[in-house]
Amino acid sequence: MKKKLLSILVCPLCKGPLVFKSRQNVFLCIKDKLAYPVRNGIPVLLSSDARKIDEKT
Repeated sequence: MKKKLLSILVCPLCKGPLVFKSRQNVFLCIKDKLAYPVRNGIPVLLSSDARKIDEKT
């Protein structure tokens, strides 16, 4: 992911920062405990496609 893109992406629900996890290929919102997938190099920031994450992630 390009650094400029990473710096402007925010969670669509809380507008908080997202953390990119390259091994899992997801963006994490720690506040909402959601993981947003990246498909074909494109972040999918739809709450309907997000999955809940546990406290340890």
